[in-house]
Amino acid sequence: MVLALYERTWSTGAKGMRTYPEYSIVIPLYNEEENVPELVNRLSRLVDEAPYAIEFVFVDDGSSDRTVEELKNLVATTAGRIVVLSRNFGHQTAVTAGLEHARGAAGALIIDGDLQDPPELLLPMIERMKEGYDVIYAVRRNRKESIGKRALYFIYYRLLKTMSDTMIPVDAGDFALLSRRVVDILNAMPEESRFLRGMRAWVGFRQVGYEYDRSERAHGESKYTFRRLFKLAYDGIFNFSTAPVRLIRILGGVSMAGAGLYLFSVLLKKLIYGTVPEGFTALFAAIVLFSGVILFSLSVLGEYIIRIFFEVKGRPKYIVSELYESDQRS
Repeated sequence: MVLALYERTWSTGAKGMRTYPEYSIVIPLYNEEENVPELVNRLSRLVDEAPYAIEFVFVDDGSSDRTVEELKNLVATTAGRIVVLSRNFGHQTAVTAGLEHARGAAGALIIDGDLQDPPELLLPMIERMKEGYDVIYAVRRNRKESIGKRALYFIYYRLLKTMSDTMIPVDAGDFALLSRRVVDILNAMPEESRFLRGMRAWVGFRQVGYEYDRSERAHGESKYTFRRLFKLAYDGIFNFSTAPVRLIRILGGVSMAGAGLYLFSVLLKKLIYGTVPEGFTALFAAIVLFSGVILFSLSVLGEYIIRIFFEVKGRPKYIVSELYESDQRS
């Protein structure tokens, strides 16, 4: 039997009964059947060249294609584990599942399954980690994407850095090598809404960037639609910044100042000219403006309340449907 189905569980963080490898490579996958063969081949070559024991943790995030079948066929000759989630929980949750199933005693590398992040960078990243760093995060020097997407990424990362209470590096995604203690800390953090690059920065310890040129997708289209990207950006801002609440305070102050000036001008005209201007248009505009400010403020506060609502439910972050492991020892 090439792959053994050795556990079905609703829990997280399951550990196998094997000698732990030195490093784990965590790869979340969602409908990536076209990329799996090349991905596994490159990972296998990396293992052959590396002087370390390495395991692969593939996390299938509810794929509807043949991703799982392709993985089971190809990881027979590798130290691979396949974590199959019961449905699509999202990229950040899939990475979380991979980290909670990673057994690497020295650390874990997070990469995407579309081959835009080269797994071969693991070895030079390990050399940097030996200098005493706990996090080696990859910084995208160049990226092969549309001008519109690149512009949005550029603006967002710098906006997040300005607004965030945590120093989150710009142009750095989830592609990173984490030490074992950082992996354990991330696994212990109970957030339901996960923004891992922010959580990674919040942990602290010694961290350093590693610049690289990001490639195009090997096959297929990105599963990160604009809606998903917007949600990720939203999570980054609301999970690691109180700036939206401070913005409400500023808007409230500006609105009160404007209303005060308008009231002063009305009283002044009443005292000097004995008449009060009708000002229906101005009054209507003021009502619309203040109503908009109130609704905006409620929506911002509601976003924080929604996050509290989902946190207090205490549901598991994900559900594992199947968990496979190859017969190869790490």
